[in-house]
Amino acid sequence: MQSAAQRLNYSGSFVYQQGSVIRSSRVTHVMTAKGEEEKLELLDGKPREFIRHHDDVVSYLPDLRIMRKEKRVTRDVFPAILDARPEDLAEHYRFAAGAEERVAGRICRAIVLEPLDQLRYGYRFCGDKSTGLLLRAQTLGAKGEVIEQISFTQIEIGGIDRSRVSPTYKDTRGWQLEQASMSPADLSVWRVTPPPGFRKVQQVRRLIPDRAPDGAAPAQNRPAGREVSQIVFSDGLAAISVFIEPGSQGREEGTIQEGAMNILGRRQGDYWLTVVGEVPPAAIRQVANSIELTSK
Repeated sequence: MQSAAQRLNYSGSFVYQQGSVIRSSRVTHVMTAKGEEEKLELLDGKPREFIRHHDDVVSYLPDLRIMRKEKRVTRDVFPAILDARPEDLAEHYRFAAGAEERVAGRICRAIVLEPLDQLRYGYRFCGDKSTGLLLRAQTLGAKGEVIEQISFTQIEIGGIDRSRVSPTYKDTRGWQLEQASMSPADLSVWRVTPPPGFRKVQQVRRLIPDRAPDGAAPAQNRPAGREVSQIVFSDGLAAISVFIEPGSQGREEGTIQEGAMNILGRRQGDYWLTVVGEVPPAAIRQVANSIELTSK
C-alpha cells in the first residue's frame, strides 16, 4: 500500500471523518524522473492548496493572499499514511485478513491490525485489488468501532498528466511570502519516554506564523513570534508530537479529544507542554508524565 502510494500516478477525491467533523479533499500525485510531486486541495471551507515536491511544501491561502514555504514534518498524507516495515508492526499489532470490499467503485482487500496493548488504536485498511493503493483507512476503538476514517469517493489511477499537480494560483503578485522557520534541534535536555514501539523520528525548532491555516492543531495555533520545539515519535502508523515552549501564563491545563486525536496541555516549570497524537488518552498521559528537563 505504501509503495503504491509513492510510485503510482493517481488523482482522487476523499472524505475525512473525525468525530462529527467531515471534510473533503482532492489529492493528485505523479512520479517523475525527479521524484514525487503532489497537489492537495481542501474542498470544504476556505480554499487551501498544498503543492509538494519531495519534502518541500508550498501552501496557498488565497483569501489571506499568503504563500507559505516549509518542509513537511511527518509523512502521513492520505493515501501514503504507512511508514513502517510489517515485521516491526507485527511486534505491536495482530494482523488479520478481511473480506473483499468495494470503495470508490473499485474492489479492495481489507487488512485489520489489532493492537496488542491499550496504548494504540486498531486499524482497518482496504487496498485496491489490482494496484495495492490504499482506498480507505479506518481507525478503530477498543470495541472495534470506527472512530475516524479516510476514504476515496472517486479515484483515477494511471494516466495522470503532470500539469494536474501545478498550483491553481498562477498570479501571486502582491501576496505575502512566508518562509516557515524550522530547523533541526538538539533537544536531548528533554527526556521523553514514548510507548513501546514508538521511535523518535524528528526534533525541530519552529517559529509559529502570525496566522495558522484552518484545521491546524491547537498546539500550532500560537501568537506570532513564538518559538516552539517539537519532538515527533511514530510507530509507523500513529504519530505523537511533544511541543515545548517557554511561558505558560494565561493558559488552562486540560485535555481535548477530537475523534482519534487526543491533546493534553500542561505547565512544567517555566514551560508549557502540549502532547498531541492519534493514540488513546492513556498513551498521551503516559508520554506527558514521562517528560523531564534534565538540565538547562
